[in-house]
Amino acid sequence: MSNSKAELRAKALAKRDALSEKKRATAAAKLAKRGLPFTLLPGSIVSGYSPIRSEIDPMPLLTKLAEEGARLALPCVTARGQSLIFRLFHPNDRLMLGPLGIPEPSPAAAEVIPDIMLTPLAAFDRLGHRIGYGAGHYDFTFAHLRKAKHIVGIGLAFAAQEIEAVPALSHDVALDYVLTESDVFDFRSSEVANSLRG
Repeated sequence: MSNSKAELRAKALAKRDALSEKKRATAAAKLAKRGLPFTLLPGSIVSGYSPIRSEIDPMPLLTKLAEEGARLALPCVTARGQSLIFRLFHPNDRLMLGPLGIPEPSPAAAEVIPDIMLTPLAAFDRLGHRIGYGAGHYDFTFAHLRKAKHIVGIGLAFAAQEIEAVPALSHDVALDYVLTESDVFDFRSSEVANSLRG
């Protein structure tokens, strides 16, 4: 593969960074309006993320899911090479800055294991592979937590972040879905992912 992950990451992030504030807000609203591509079980724990840099904002979608009965959580970074932990939060909660400068719930908030993990990403392909930021937090967390229970992994992205192929390694964990403002990619079947327009 001619492009390294670092090069593919840089190109995809440049495309993401180039999107206007209006396009970002519109995309986040479209994601929220469409919701998840499956029925949410009452009481399901959905982990989101605090958007940094130019990530698509999951908060409109999380707010909608909370209205549908989901319990919400956010990831907390412990150390590089260790699993993220998740703490319950409400969209009105005051968050504090974690060790990487990312807003997190208070250490007093209850620790939970999510049923559904919404994950940020730099780039994705149509096989469900993602490129993150290189620290491996999400790959490690999926591998660790899926030993205990099945967790649905859903990448949130702008359509501009799709690339032809991610050079995936054996430890890279594929996502179950990727949601963009224009598509729902379902990777759960072994066949090449199909896209549902809308």
